[in-house]
Amino acid sequence: MAPITDPLLTSYQLRGLTLRNRVVSTSHEPAYTEDGMPKDRYRLYHLEKARGGVGLTMIGGSAVVSPDSPPAFGNMLLYRDEVVPWLRRLADDVHEAGAAVMCQITHLGRRTSSYTGDWLPLVYPSRLREPQHRSFPKVAEAWDLDRIVRHYAEAAARCQAAGLDGIEVESYGHLFDAWVSPATNLRSDEFGGDPEARLAFPLRVLAAIREAVGPDFVVGVRMAMDEDLPSGLGLADTEQVMRRYVAGDKHGGVDFLSVIKGGIDTDSRLAAAIPSMGTPSAPFLDFVGEVRRRVDVPVMHAARISDVATARYAVREGLLDLVGMTRPQLADPHLVAKVARGEEDRIRPCVGASYCLDAIYESGDAKCIHNPATGREQSLPHLTPPAPRRRRAVVVGAGPAGLEAARVLGERGHVVTVLEAADRPGGQVLLASSTSRRRDLIGIVDWRVAEAKHAHVDFRFGTYADADLVRGFDPDVVVVATGGVPDRSCVPVGAELVNDTWDVLDGTLSAAGGSVLVYDDNGAEPALDAAEHLATLGAQVELVTPERTVGISVGSMNSPAYLGVFAAHDVTLTVARRLAAVRRAPAGSDHRLIATLTSEYAEGAEVDRHVDHVVVEHGTIPNDELYLDLVPGSVNLGEVDQAALLSGTPQTVASNAAGTYQLFRVGDAVASRNVHAAVYDALRLCLTI
Repeated sequence: MAPITDPLLTSYQLRGLTLRNRVVSTSHEPAYTEDGMPKDRYRLYHLEKARGGVGLTMIGGSAVVSPDSPPAFGNMLLYRDEVVPWLRRLADDVHEAGAAVMCQITHLGRRTSSYTGDWLPLVYPSRLREPQHRSFPKVAEAWDLDRIVRHYAEAAARCQAAGLDGIEVESYGHLFDAWVSPATNLRSDEFGGDPEARLAFPLRVLAAIREAVGPDFVVGVRMAMDEDLPSGLGLADTEQVMRRYVAGDKHGGVDFLSVIKGGIDTDSRLAAAIPSMGTPSAPFLDFVGEVRRRVDVPVMHAARISDVATARYAVREGLLDLVGMTRPQLADPHLVAKVARGEEDRIRPCVGASYCLDAIYESGDAKCIHNPATGREQSLPHLTPPAPRRRRAVVVGAGPAGLEAARVLGERGHVVTVLEAADRPGGQVLLASSTSRRRDLIGIVDWRVAEAKHAHVDFRFGTYADADLVRGFDPDVVVVATGGVPDRSCVPVGAELVNDTWDVLDGTLSAAGGSVLVYDDNGAEPALDAAEHLATLGAQVELVTPERTVGISVGSMNSPAYLGVFAAHDVTLTVARRLAAVRRAPAGSDHRLIATLTSEYAEGAEVDRHVDHVVVEHGTIPNDELYLDLVPGSVNLGEVDQAALLSGTPQTVASNAAGTYQLFRVGDAVASRNVHAAVYDALRLCLTI
């Protein structure tokens, strides 16, 4: 057998545990628990990564140890004995697939809500409210600490009893680390006032854990080694703290350090600590390398290490021992297996959209922006199965929905032709990726085109498809993925005078130096993209929304970048106002248009804005003319059997005996939605064809 030369694929010894490679899926909470337990959905999500080759998968991001640490977003409840059999089943499956598995444990402290769970008061070293979760905590008393120390030890013991390979104590933004930092521990009693007193609680926790699990169980800490706060801990401080944690007591200390830089108590700090698209790749690697030189313990790290080349570099150059590729394995849980097969070019890329995190708050659980099978392993496969018989399929449109349909149909063995009116693939993703900060979104398109070509899909660009052309291919199946066109109907009067966000992003409207009112009656990224683009070109921009906040559907991982640009360019933000009318300004006016804004909260509260341009965002109207033309000749008259769709069984509707092909439409050709919805439409439909 040839020796392994790829640094990522070399094994690693962590205490008594041998990891088959250096790639880790670090602890995170996808909110896949049921009743606080890691049941089948949770188990299958991690099992897929184990089957995909990961060395270590870490579960239970913020798995809670106490009832007064209520879940903020589906956190696992480690304080219940019933968690053990669920953890054991997960551990057994992951081990059988060749990977190790550990669990992060924590007490959330103030980073949750007082108004959920058992409605117990939150506890913290000091009465400091966290901006993100907004609850005021109780100042912890000595008996609180006695109880929580015991809960940490009991939670660790449950993980050990379940057969996990180790645990990780969360030490950034939660209760454990809050005692150590002078920024959050303002006490002057035996638990505060000087560095030694501030260490009393965390050292007690680690000692209790070690006593509960013994010297051989792997115990690590995921810790902010620089809080990046004026009054917080810097590397010189945390280096000394880590020496104490590693030394431990008679039962032993911590076995590894997972490095964090920064904090998570505000939206801006969270987005900086977990960088999204538009930020440099692996921004903290040099810092991590310095940490590794200073501490005598194995180091792992994960922060926007999105590509294999960067991960390989980090290991080869000794910047870390174990490399976290967590979001990349949400995008492709078979990442490591593809590296081992020499198929790096076929890895589904993480485009850094952070939809995985924002979706937790928007819809309740994590989702990859362009891998709908992630988190849906119970119903959707990550590897496309072959079809029982080959059919001829025509896909119209090469946006994300059409490309996904073409990829899946091609991989199933069908003969697929894609007709696209434009001279290149991408659809609306081309617009979204036209800004420098969101350019990585083009990976959604590029990967699908490459994979479809592997499956021998025939692409025909610059081809405007009408019904006769489609029928000329004598198809068995037609998938219409023609997308939508901008909807300006949100302007009751004067819609003919406005532009839309597509005009901004495709360069039709620059408005450099002028004044622009951007009206967002959608709440997603397009209006924010347009406002950002115009502001950076020098326009005077006002962003108006009828909602109670701007970008109401844009989560905390992505909104800070927009808000930063808006602040830097003095963009005016106006909420709770509707655009009622747009009219031309009188001759001789300083501006071209007058936009009238109203409030549904105060009758008669109209205001006028005198501007050069009005840009509106109200989603898209389905571009369904071709679909409607094809309906009469279809076997199913366009009908989708939703029960079959949801159960993953073939579409068998046959309501038109004269029909010659099945007809379906996907993505924005159905209704205005997002990228994830478009590819999910196409995947679950085409898996049954």
